[in-house]
Amino acid sequence: MNAKTELKSVSSGASDMAHIVLTFDNNKLASALYGQFDENLARLEQKLGIDIRPRGNQLTIKGDPSAAEQARWALDHLYAILQKGAELGQSDVDGAIRMATAADDQLTLPTLERKGKMAAAQIATRKRTIYARSVNQDAYMRALERSEMVFGIGPAGTGKTYLAVAHAAMMLERGLVERIVLSRPAVEAGERLGFLPGDMKDKVDPYLRPLYDALYDMMPADKVERAITAGVIEIAPLAFMRGRTLGHAAVILDEAQNTTPMQMKMFLTRLGDGGRMIVTGDPTQIDLPPNTKSGLVEALRILDGVPGIVTVRFNEKDVVRHPLVAEIVSAYDRDGKAHATGTSQPN
Repeated sequence: MNAKTELKSVSSGASDMAHIVLTFDNNKLASALYGQFDENLARLEQKLGIDIRPRGNQLTIKGDPSAAEQARWALDHLYAILQKGAELGQSDVDGAIRMATAADDQLTLPTLERKGKMAAAQIATRKRTIYARSVNQDAYMRALERSEMVFGIGPAGTGKTYLAVAHAAMMLERGLVERIVLSRPAVEAGERLGFLPGDMKDKVDPYLRPLYDALYDMMPADKVERAITAGVIEIAPLAFMRGRTLGHAAVILDEAQNTTPMQMKMFLTRLGDGGRMIVTGDPTQIDLPPNTKSGLVEALRILDGVPGIVTVRFNEKDVVRHPLVAEIVSAYDRDGKAHATGTSQPN
């Protein structure tokens, strides 16, 4: 519970209903917490099946004890975000609900506290602070903090690439690494990469745009440009990384499902002293030529159980984009499984 909120709880005994009263110390922040026309409270009511009655800076939550406690946790978490100067959107509210409703045993990395007392993982840069919006995001962010090599595996929209770049930017700002190295296989370009106009940065920029977008979210644009010019943020096409040792650097390989086994082995063995390596990809979206094995799939099999390497797997429940994205991912997943088991119907 946030230290600046007052909590009272009364059990109604026979009716088995909880009655929780939350009092916030800032009326302006309380209003932002409720949302326009109390839309954030309405979303909590809808998702958790509880009743929330606002009165000034005080909220009364009534409902099933477990659901009421989940609402309390979510509201306390969202209020803490507002206290740090951030704004709330629907995705923040949905993320808080996902985190609040996750059972303690769903936390995939060990923690010192139970979920009821534990704050969601966060990544803080000078420009913004990002909070985990799902259990797997929480596990991923904690893995990035603790481990030197992390694989983030899962569908589009789960935040695996965005959070990797955010963590790298945070490490650079804190002086924990000396540079950021971004890499992504340009599978679509093939041999035509050399015929694209401009220098190497210009040639690979279209394939690294998602990484740039995340960087600009984390750091002021002028600092990003200066860092690129100075080589502090480096664009390193995968094909040109052979023979290098990447020490004291946060190294990100995105779209790793489109590497060959040889490329993946080459990349992973670039890790040097003081370095951190983050590999992201979606094994269901392989764009390699037919009959070509994915280096990501091979690496996950070969490195399974190796100490010091953490793999966090995302699914459609972790999608933090438009709600339809999660439905699309789920539909394709069902179709893929149907084809694999031979139960799909002919067109």
